[in-house]
Amino acid sequence: MSLLQILFYLLGFIALASGVFVAATKNLVRSIFMFFITLFALAGLYVLALADFVAITQIVIYVGGILVLILFAFMLSGKETLSALQQQKKQFISANKVAAILLASLFFVVLVNMIVKVNADNLLWITHAPTINNVIKPTDDITGNIGVNLMSQYLLPFEALSVLLMMALIGAAHLSRKKPQH
Repeated sequence: MSLLQILFYLLGFIALASGVFVAATKNLVRSIFMFFITLFALAGLYVLALADFVAITQIVIYVGGILVLILFAFMLSGKETLSALQQQKKQFISANKVAAILLASLFFVVLVNMIVKVNADNLLWITHAPTINNVIKPTDDITGNIGVNLMSQYLLPFEALSVLLMMALIGAAHLSRKKPQH
């Protein structure tokens, strides 16, 4: 077993274990910090897949932006809301969760079926890629190409997205304000 395989299995285990912990725990603070670990493990998996731009984007957008917004929402929440969330019944299966459990089970069956039936190493587009030189090498400069395209051809959508994210941040700050009590 090579070092890359060991690193892949280690990062995969960390991502899966921390993701299960995020979904299973009732403590919101621990859940948020384990979500932080999950996002970093996914970024590590992207690096192993030679998707360095996606890994950097994962860290900047999700860890640096979304997770910070979740932390702010948690910190700005009132004690009444947090205590009401912690006082909920701790039943794993209840009537209001049946649809979610059925949907998750269906996705699990489809995923297992795909893994069993698809031989990923012998797919036509994968076996044909080296013959037409459509292979990403570790020395390729993909991030530079994405950066040039992002700042030239796709500049308008990039700026529109930044304005949209700024509006979402302003809206979140407005919603989290406490209303004066009379």
